[in-house]
Amino acid sequence: MDHYKLVLPQHLNHYGYLFGGNLLQWIDEIGYIAANLQFPGHEFVTIGLDNVVFKQSIKLGSILKFESKLIRLGNTSATYNVKVSCEDRDTGCVAHVFETNITFVSIDKSGNKKPINASGADQGTIIP
Repeated sequence: MDHYKLVLPQHLNHYGYLFGGNLLQWIDEIGYIAANLQFPGHEFVTIGLDNVVFKQSIKLGSILKFESKLIRLGNTSATYNVKVSCEDRDTGCVAHVFETNITFVSIDKSGNKKPINASGADQGTIIP
């Protein structure tokens, strides 16, 4: 599932580049949307991100492309791989700027873990 974000002035740090916290917030939001669309009727909370390594600075006006894909489904959790790329407006070159895995757990109204009702995917497996 693809999503896009435009880097605006309010997203920049004091050096004039995208503040890393904003990128992490967008990854959390995009992963959450993917989980909710794929598993309707569940409430998800973020329980972890794998690596957080910023590969290059991102400038004002950049359009970021976020690609999310389910890579692991457990009994109560789902892990998505989120890749972020950015096309240089001047050259047209596409750069891979960030990638991580983000894991969500399904909870009930009391905040307890709740099994994911997944049709078409075996729980506890890694999705190719």
